[in-house]
Amino acid sequence: MIRQNRKTIMLLFFSFIKIGIFTFGGGYAMIPLIEKEVVEKRKWITNKEILDIIVIAESTPGPIAVNAATFIGYKTAGFPGALVATIGVVLPSFLIIATISLVLRQFENMKAVKFAFEGIRAGVLALIIKALVSMYKQCPRNKISYIIAAFALICVTFLEINVLIIIIICAIIGLAYSIMAERKEKN
Repeated sequence: MIRQNRKTIMLLFFSFIKIGIFTFGGGYAMIPLIEKEVVEKRKWITNKEILDIIVIAESTPGPIAVNAATFIGYKTAGFPGALVATIGVVLPSFLIIATISLVLRQFENMKAVKFAFEGIRAGVLALIIKALVSMYKQCPRNKISYIIAAFALICVTFLEINVLIIIIICAIIGLAYSIMAERKEKN
């Protein structure tokens, strides 16, 4: 048991280091890699669980990728798993940013560097769209879900309402709807 737990903890660490190394663009860009690694490859969690974890990770303070790594690590191997998964996902970014900050000033005006960052932005957009499509496939598809999604999009995009407030409102609407649907089903 202890040997198996150590192996799982090491796999968590190296899996999340790999995710942290190969994903640029933040947490949303990491979602497809996290899903592929922990659901498809390692089978530590299910498709439904990854969706729930992403929702929780988005709803709690902090970066989504760090929160997701922490939740997945905890579910897989308890507190040690949460710790190593979190360190694993953060460590590559920390080291890369520390290195880049030392040399970027010297190269920031070079055209090649500017073009490289434009390419990275385009790639990140594609990863975010893939995460959106993946989450859409797993979300319930009913009238209230579409209404909540449209409401949240309008509030965040056009009304510039704080995302945390929108998440709370959407949770309340979803909860109220499920309570009403349950009551209706009983009658």
